[in-house]
Amino acid sequence: MKTKKTKIIATIGPSSDHPHIISKLIRKGMDVARINMAHMFKEKDLKKIVSIIRNEAKKANKHIAIMMDIAGPKIRVDFENTGSDSLSIVKNHIYQMGYNKINDIPINLDIDFKSKKNESALVKIDDGKISFKILSINNNILKLKALNSGEILSNKGINFPNVNLEIPAVTKKDRADVQLGMKYGIDWFSLSFVRYAKDINPIINIFKKEKKFIPIIAKVEKPEAIDNLDEIIDKFNGVLVARGDLGVEQSLAKVPVLQKNIIEKCTKAKKPVIVATQILDSMVKNPSPTRAEVNDVANAVYDGVDAVMLSEETAAGDYPIESVSIMSDIINDVENSMQVKIDNVEKVKNDNRIAIGHSVRLITQSMDIDGIVVMSESGSTARIVSHFRPNVTIYGMSPHKYICNRMALLWGVVPIQTKSFISTDDMIVNAEKLLLDKKFMKKGQTFVLTAGIPIGVSGTTNMLQIQKIQK
Repeated sequence: MKTKKTKIIATIGPSSDHPHIISKLIRKGMDVARINMAHMFKEKDLKKIVSIIRNEAKKANKHIAIMMDIAGPKIRVDFENTGSDSLSIVKNHIYQMGYNKINDIPINLDIDFKSKKNESALVKIDDGKISFKILSINNNILKLKALNSGEILSNKGINFPNVNLEIPAVTKKDRADVQLGMKYGIDWFSLSFVRYAKDINPIINIFKKEKKFIPIIAKVEKPEAIDNLDEIIDKFNGVLVARGDLGVEQSLAKVPVLQKNIIEKCTKAKKPVIVATQILDSMVKNPSPTRAEVNDVANAVYDGVDAVMLSEETAAGDYPIESVSIMSDIINDVENSMQVKIDNVEKVKNDNRIAIGHSVRLITQSMDIDGIVVMSESGSTARIVSHFRPNVTIYGMSPHKYICNRMALLWGVVPIQTKSFISTDDMIVNAEKLLLDKKFMKKGQTFVLTAGIPIGVSGTTNMLQIQKIQK
């Protein structure tokens, strides 16, 4: 059974937070549902959305991962309690920006702008759509001159390129959101505006206190993150290339090169990598994408990303279902045209999973293999096998539902929940039955099986077997 391998992350928002819409998103190809906590302020709303996603995934008999996007120290326009939710900006006019609500452009955080040091710098709002020049700073109130006209909406992000602001990596709201994420069984976290590897520590400390662990993805969108990329990749469980803020904070011309560099580094480190922001931006208002957007998606797939992420397209756009459907079509067409090359064998030291992952890929390319079955307690072996980009579908089998949900993010992995096994024979028989029952494979087809002995122990992957389905 042919399935797309590159995963689709769809942001849930006003355009998509209804059961019938989420159901259609799942059927059209959504693998991961993203909840952006920058726009989520009430626990009851989070509980409702999580419940809808889980219910619709169950109806579709599919594992859907839920990724909670932690806002981080994002500076945003904050018109709350001002009597307005927007402001029309006129080129060359003068405006005030600051934490106090009496300002023309109120912001959500009380920031120390270091007075004279940052005068003449630029301020950019909504991914750079509206720009200002700082004329003066007095008591953390910025006097700004508008460089172009446009409309500012509440909650839109604000960037200060080349300005090093001393703000915490994790805010009070972020900590509360992490607690809520654990309470409602979130599968992945993504942390915004990561600058250093140490930015993960406040969340890890929460995990330690609660004796829980949820994988964390670093959103790379600041120049400091580029400078510390290797350490960030090493410390976090994956990386998201957030091209919107990245393109505002530094030259737009650098973004394609940075994107490819990040993908390459994550691939080498065997960490999931996601490309995001303005993937199909024209589909916020139009039923079809531009040719440039189609090429953008195709290039990301060719580069080997684990997932591509839709933001406003599905959260607030007019065509959320169409966006996911077209994304699926592009991915399938590109993947069907790709020829995976066998590269040089990677030398490994005392890591059975990497050696087996490489072996699985070679077997699938040198024999008529119809699928790969990875028995996984933690999902780590499925991640490793996924990294080698085999040319057949990976069926990630685990007795744990939350592990199956997490594996939904991984390239080429179809999660399947199993029972716990008592022997290798029991494991093989049940794997065959599941593949047949779910119509993933047919009698007479062959799969490669990886597992660990003793059964049920995490991190023991040491078995590889070629199995033909007999009944």
